[in-house]
Amino acid sequence: MAKPPPKLDPVRFYAELQQQADVASCAALFKSAVAPFGFDTFACGEIDLADRDRNVFYIIEWPQKWRDFYVSSGFIERDPLLEALKTRHKPFTWSELSKDRGFSQIGREALRLVAEYGWTEGLAVPVPRGGTRYGLTSLAGHSADLSEPLRSLLCLISECLLTRVRSLGPQGKFAAPPAGLSKREIDSLRLVALGYSDTAIAEALGISQSTAHQHVEGGRKQLKAKTRAQMAALGISLGVIDGA
Repeated sequence: MAKPPPKLDPVRFYAELQQQADVASCAALFKSAVAPFGFDTFACGEIDLADRDRNVFYIIEWPQKWRDFYVSSGFIERDPLLEALKTRHKPFTWSELSKDRGFSQIGREALRLVAEYGWTEGLAVPVPRGGTRYGLTSLAGHSADLSEPLRSLLCLISECLLTRVRSLGPQGKFAAPPAGLSKREIDSLRLVALGYSDTAIAEALGISQSTAHQHVEGGRKQLKAKTRAQMAALGISLGVIDGA
């Protein structure tokens, strides 16, 4: 007898997701929800196509071997999913990319490399933020059946995950902070957004004024912001800090 297909209740998932108080528990809940459908890894964050150094990831559930390869090989500069975001602003699968005649040869080679790690299908769920910025949840696995109803359900819970972890991100650690910002630089960025001067930042963080200034300027330069105001705006836009 054929095994019945797994079921996914998005309302229940959403309710459980809202009960999670940290990013790690949100990731664990999402992972258990998508595993029955053949997806065993995923990432979630904010993308800036104009400057990929600004990309921030709240969750990276990739195997360490793949993470090491992704960084050391320069794969980020030819990631087919990020390239596809330039023209695809709605959810798409790897299969759809491979059938696209306009898809680059570099992108096809990248998908071939990914397949060598055992992933034969993926689903990218972008959320346009305006301009060159997108929220993104990206799933990878070996699913052979992505029917329209299932795809819609996965997109729905992927957007729920992104919204939830973005709200929690500023409270904790990032899987990959933008431009490699340190915790002190992020703390300083948050205070800049609240209108704090170097003196006030120093007092709030218990450091010297000169050190506070170094953290602020270091963060501003790494984000490639021209002013403190732009630095604060970028931090909010990328979900590194909240807008409160």
